[in-house]
Amino acid sequence: MVSMIPNSDQGNQQQSRVTHFFKQAKIGTFLHQSNIHKEKGFSALVLVQFIFSLVLQGKNLYRTLESGRLPDAPEKDAVYDLMKRATYNWRNFLVLVSAHLIETYLQPLTDRDGVLIVDDSSYDRNRSKAVELLSRVKDHSTGAYFKGFRMLTLGWSDGATFLPLAFSLLSSRNEKNRFQEVNPNIDKRTVDYRRRQEALQKGTETLFTLLDDINPVKLGAKTLLFDSWFAYPSIIKRVVTQYPLDVVCMIKRSPKIHYTYEGESYTLNQLYQNVRKKRGRAKILASILVGLGSDEHGQEIQARIIFVRDRNRSKQWLAILTTNLDHTEEDAVRIYGKRWGH
Repeated sequence: MVSMIPNSDQGNQQQSRVTHFFKQAKIGTFLHQSNIHKEKGFSALVLVQFIFSLVLQGKNLYRTLESGRLPDAPEKDAVYDLMKRATYNWRNFLVLVSAHLIETYLQPLTDRDGVLIVDDSSYDRNRSKAVELLSRVKDHSTGAYFKGFRMLTLGWSDGATFLPLAFSLLSSRNEKNRFQEVNPNIDKRTVDYRRRQEALQKGTETLFTLLDDINPVKLGAKTLLFDSWFAYPSIIKRVVTQYPLDVVCMIKRSPKIHYTYEGESYTLNQLYQNVRKKRGRAKILASILVGLGSDEHGQEIQARIIFVRDRNRSKQWLAILTTNLDHTEEDAVRIYGKRWGH
């Protein structure tokens, strides 16, 4: 086995722990199930363990391979071929490994329900020039534009541990904002081609692609958490009707988003004006039961909106929505807090 660990008692112990973890996590099995294999030379398992050891040592892959200081290290072409092969399903590999670790090692440690978390973050590639679908994209948390991608991540958490399950790099849907287009020679039957097509979808649509890749029931997850960027009644309604999941999310103040209350349509600001607020310095100001629209059987989907004091601006408020009507106001706030635990 190729090792990046120095040849010493401490190094041998660390390498032994890495090898033991790879067996526990069934890395070899899941690589095979994700069609990740090599026809010749170092096996995919050896190469993945080599890269994993580099991360543990804080070493740069390119510099390590160029230095030639490790006579038993693989050639750089072997490593690069592993990472760029169009038929390898790395997302499926991540789903299988994470699900196995959650079911086998994390769930038995707690009786608390797990949650799924959707996170939209920036993936900066300002120094890149020729990366396919490299784009000028907007960071929705700051409003600034940068060169790179948005990275949509779906993960699992029990409030103490966070594990990523699946992710997707999103480009700009506006062709004028893209610096590079897709290589026209790529095989359209491959996983890589499907990922490139996915990169041009709306983030709200990709959310459901990621959810389709996992099994929430096996993961013990009953709730999906996300921030206000995804919090549209149509998205929330689709989640609760298509998956065995409740939704807890922050919702935005928008004049274009309406909720039903006592048979009338209201914006979030209008709803806040209709509720009776608690007196004093209460953290939870009020709550209200609203409708999000009807399901395919004509039944109205209901949700509870909880208005909470903004701890950064005491005179302002935020709104959290839960589709689980059994949640108390405190339950909804506590569960949403798991989104920030990672």
